[in-house]
Amino acid sequence: MWRSPAMSSLLSQLSRARVAGIEGFISRYGTMAQSQLSSYNASKSVSSVKEEFHHQSTLKNSDSDAQHKQKNQIGKHVSGRAKVDVFLRMLSNLEDSKETVYGALDSWVAWEQKFPTVLLKNALIALEKEQQWHRVIQIIKWMLSKGQGNTMGTYGQLILALDMDNRAEEAHTFWVKKIGIDLHSVSWQLCNRMMAIYNRNNMPEYLIKLFKGLEAFDRKPPDKTIVRKVANAFEVLGMLEEKDRVLEKYNHLFIKREKVHINKSRDVVSKKKRK
Repeated sequence: MWRSPAMSSLLSQLSRARVAGIEGFISRYGTMAQSQLSSYNASKSVSSVKEEFHHQSTLKNSDSDAQHKQKNQIGKHVSGRAKVDVFLRMLSNLEDSKETVYGALDSWVAWEQKFPTVLLKNALIALEKEQQWHRVIQIIKWMLSKGQGNTMGTYGQLILALDMDNRAEEAHTFWVKKIGIDLHSVSWQLCNRMMAIYNRNNMPEYLIKLFKGLEAFDRKPPDKTIVRKVANAFEVLGMLEEKDRVLEKYNHLFIKREKVHINKSRDVVSKKKRK
């Protein structure tokens, strides 16, 4: 079978791969994926390489069972932190296009025994700390396209990243399609996050619609910050009667907070007197 020089080179590297050299190999592989994706379909190339490498591996006698496992379970014994670091370096070397990023992620997963949920979760946390919101969006959307990461936690990460990437309208669209259809069970924390996005991006009508949807399920806001957002939205739209209604209905949240503050102040004064 004829092979391109690039294919032969990659197969040669894979045959010599050992645990000690896994980090450098994966890094080189990520770079190679970027350069080759522009010239041919990534999924086909990865599939061809995997099949041919597997064929070669089965034809050769391994030195021992341990060496055989090392060749066919690349990276199994590499620490999670090291794999995350290599994964992030691979991403940093990619051009900013959906096709390139998705192709590289497909290539990475092809060498994993199972979908690397934990690795991706830790990588997303690291990218959030670095405020690389565009990369966070790309990874989560790719995960969802694979049928993975369908949790409210992941959804919350995505709408936050979209907002921080100045894509509030897209965050709203995603909310309506994937989260807002089940308002009777969505956490107040996630609802508050979406309300904050509406508030920051001058979308008072969406904020009010969300709040009324929650009220329809007889769900009551847990704290006064949410009530203030809703009251401000009504005021922006000139709906002053609705603003007063909400403030009056949930007035106990403000009073309760004030009572707690007063009681704490009294406790402090009492302790000082005893001293």
